[in-house]
Amino acid sequence: MALNVIDLIRGQLGPALVTQSATKLGESESGISKAISALLPAVVGALADNSDKPGVLESITGSASSGILGNLLDGAAGNSMVATVLQAIFGDKVPGLVNAVSGYAGVSNTSANSLLYTVTGATIGSVGKYAQDQNMDASGVAGLLNEQRGTVASLLPAGLSLASLGVGNLANGDEYPETAKITAETHDAPKVEVNRGGNTHVHVDNNDAHKDNGSVWKWLLPLLLLALAAWFLWKQCDRKTTENTVVTDSVVTDNDSAAIINDTASIGTTSMANRETTTVSLPAGQTLNAYRGGIEDQIVAFLNSEEYKNADETALKERWFNFDNLSFEFNSTKLTPESQTQLDNIKAILAAYPDAKIKIGAYSDKKGDDAANKTLSRQRADAVKSALASAQVISAEGYGEERATVAETASDEEREKDRITAIRFTK
Repeated sequence: MALNVIDLIRGQLGPALVTQSATKLGESESGISKAISALLPAVVGALADNSDKPGVLESITGSASSGILGNLLDGAAGNSMVATVLQAIFGDKVPGLVNAVSGYAGVSNTSANSLLYTVTGATIGSVGKYAQDQNMDASGVAGLLNEQRGTVASLLPAGLSLASLGVGNLANGDEYPETAKITAETHDAPKVEVNRGGNTHVHVDNNDAHKDNGSVWKWLLPLLLLALAAWFLWKQCDRKTTENTVVTDSVVTDNDSAAIINDTASIGTTSMANRETTTVSLPAGQTLNAYRGGIEDQIVAFLNSEEYKNADETALKERWFNFDNLSFEFNSTKLTPESQTQLDNIKAILAAYPDAKIKIGAYSDKKGDDAANKTLSRQRADAVKSALASAQVISAEGYGEERATVAETASDEEREKDRITAIRFTK
């Protein structure tokens, strides 16, 4: 299987760098994360399309000894190799790219430009270090980058394309394939959409007004749909705004689910405020920026331990590791942008330990309808599995509020310990 260069680079753009960038640039962490998520596929795609240009491969191979990865935040902007690469791969498209990312992420053009240099520095530095570790020559690096071309467009955040970033037509005049946009139209009935809060609203096609002015359905059907929307809103009005969850695989046993809850008290979600960041080292020399004592720190230490090497399936069922920086939008299976950093770190860890296999498990608190909670937790478990997009994630399952211990009437803060997303290893 071809190496995913994106996962290598994301390890350098973790929560610590996001936090530091937000402070330095005066932006929100959410805005910084969104900008990075848009810039990274664009930079990798442009590198793949321009690896034969003078200075590009030389900058990549020379970056390994330049120390650029040790000072991405301050050193990339003034680095001549970064400037050379940007000019070679984007040319006069840089202003358009910066402007598009600024609008998408809600950050200033100055901040977007600074992040472009940071992301480019992380990219050439990570690829250069990997090439050095693997004793790759220039043709090997070019081949590695070229392998990424088919995946770049699919890695862009929803709603973005290379064309919308102003770089859809790169060096060779070939635009990467974009996800098809499907537009469904009907003139027979109103359309009901569900927004990300789970609420419904109705659109009535204006053309219907000219079709059958005497038809009772012209006014009866919208009324029925509005009544349905009102009922749905009433059912959902007491659901919380943002939740964290936990998952377990489709063949998980009752012992598995019990183990997750038993671990909650000792490794439950920790407040993000004032957390200390650290560097987590992976076997091939890559490093991840993560929170000290967080899930990345814990599972890498576990994978390197004698305990893991000697553990059988029974022992592994008792060792769950909670995500501590992962959440979903209200009443939705959509992961928040802030969750992407930790997901990317887990993907990088799995890539570094190709023999490791994990199971995911998801739980909710007691708030709301029991059946709805179970369905939503199952869908969220599947969403995390899909987001990790790895064959090493063997399965996922949601259990709703089956193991929740805190009363429905308790405060949201008290119920938080029942909302967990966790992983365990399996052999």
